[in-house]
This record gives sequence, structure tokens and C-alpha cells, in this order.
Amino acid sequence: MPVSESVITLERLNESHLEGITALYHEPAVLRQTLQMPFLSTEIWRKRLASYDERVVQLVALHQGTVIGNISLEQFSRIRRSHAGSFGMGVARAWQGKGVGSMLLAAALDIADNWMNLRRVELTVYADNEAAIGLYRKFGFETEGQLRDYGLRDGQWVDVLSMARLRRMPG
Repeated sequence: MPVSESVITLERLNESHLEGITALYHEPAVLRQTLQMPFLSTEIWRKRLASYDERVVQLVALHQGTVIGNISLEQFSRIRRSHAGSFGMGVARAWQGKGVGSMLLAAALDIADNWMNLRRVELTVYADNEAAIGLYRKFGFETEGQLRDYGLRDGQWVDVLSMARLRRMPG
């Protein structure tokens, strides 16, 4: 059941969220769906935060001040790819299927469309992550291909789907 948006708030990642983001990606169920290495320290997240780049937007979802989700949207820096970007996200296991991912993705896509003027947003997702694939399809992402043995997860090679959403331009 989706949670009320008044219960969940979204903020730009800042210093006060570092312990929470570290804890989020220490959750095995969250970590295993990403390409992050295990046991990333708060200091690593601090360094990522300190390397400010306006082409990178990092948001957190909070419940009563606790980080329960994260999304990072990055516009590509190459001139001929600057119309495109990609994102990665994670939602705490206890909050999956409750609308947190939808809130994060809607906010990131609003920024992509209305502030970064991105035409194309792309992602990779493990081919067996049906919940995430369903979420991405709900927001207009389409599968463009399957990349075999793309990443190592739990000691096994895993395929990913390459998905993208193309924004229709006016006129």
C-alpha cells in the first residue's frame, strides 16, 4: 500500500544524511541490486558528496528523519551525449513496494525534464529484478537490450536490461 507523501519527504543529499545513506547501502537486499561494493564507509559517501558537480543530483527519501531511499541522476558530460543522463537508486527493504521508488523517480525525472533538459534518461537493471523493471516501465522506460554476464552478484554472473525513456520534445 502506497504511503502518504506527507509521511515521506525528499531532500537533496547533504552531510546530515551520510550515516543514513551508508546504512541504506549496507542492507543486503538493497546492496545486491546495485553495482556498489559492500561495506562502503561514511567517509566514501562524504567524498562523493564533496565532489560537487551540477550535472549530478542526489536525492534522499526520509521518514521521520531516517534515510529510506536514494536516487542519483547524472547528466553525461560529453558534449554529444549531454542530452542524456542515467540514474541509480535504492530503497530500504522495509519500504519497497510502498511508493518510495515512485516518489524518488518522479522527482528525478522532473529535474531531468524541466531543469536539465534531458531528452534521454537511461539505466541498467538486473534482468531478474521484476519489481524495479515494473516501476521503470510505469514511468515510460522501455527495454533496449539485454547485456549478458554484465555484473557479478552473490558470486554469479548476472544479466542486466538496458532501458531508456525518451522525452518527446514539443513541436
